Amino acid sequence: MGFKVTCESSADLNQDMYKKLGVAVLPFTISIGGKDYKDGIDIDNAKLYAEVDRTGTLPKTSALNEMDYEDFFRANVNDDGLIHICLSSKISSTYNNAVNASKKFNNVYVVDSESLSSGMGLQVMYASEMSGKNVPVELAVKKLEERRPHMQISFVVDTLKYLHKGGRCSALALLGANLLSIKPQILLKDGKMAVGKKYRGKIHKVLKEYVIDTLNEFNQPDRDLCLITYSSATPEMLETVHATLDELNAFDNIIETTAGATVATHCGPNTLGIIYYNDGGADKYEYL
Repeated sequence: MGFKVTCESSADLNQDMYKKLGVAVLPFTISIGGKDYKDGIDIDNAKLYAEVDRTGTLPKTSALNEMDYEDFFRANVNDDGLIHICLSSKISSTYNNAVNASKKFNNVYVVDSESLSSGMGLQVMYASEMSGKNVPVELAVKKLEERRPHMQISFVVDTLKYLHKGGRCSALALLGANLLSIKPQILLKDGKMAVGKKYRGKIHKVLKEYVIDTLNEFNQPDRDLCLITYSSATPEMLETVHATLDELNAFDNIIETTAGATVATHCGPNTLGIIYYNDGGADKYEYL
């Protein structure tokens, strides 16, 4: 059977991918206008952004508590164990709650993804692959943690309005970005968000530069897979990113995923990133 793999809805893989992988997902709750919605179940980004435009305020996301995790783990653990890929401990308190809940079981392992969005999703896919190959659960945890520092996780943000509303961007920075048409790159470093390069111009032009710069800097990709993840995107944006990746010939497989409401709440529309392991795939299959 192989161990069970689980994650939170912030892993930002598409529902059909979770189903195909056999991954169980614990949804975050999004509160809008006094109503609660389950991320990935009964709210989409179009509805979320329409509500932000209508009210001028951001929806609220609630941390999952220890009981949420305990019930979730009990419903999903099997005889081979369970690996839960968790939102970065430096972004949310959910990691500590998940760890405390896991102590009620003797074969539940919580992995701090040190990531969010499809950075988590990529680790979910790797864990699922190892489960399918009947890798023992403790060895799979070890491999996940060994590869974790070699992840390239970054995004380009089209508008700082949502980061400003969420308290992650000053009014002065927002004004300057608007005046100069700045599109910042957001990087995940040591489990925390940091500002990278600052691009100027139309988003589709910026994305071409971003993809080239990213692969020049993080230039040892595992060719097996690159994820393109976006909160929303125009056909022109996606065409630009695919064409640039094709020109660079860096990956054998490219999959698009859509960010869920938990992540989209904070990054705003037209945020797009590429995510991949930057280790050349080294030692990926040494357990076989």
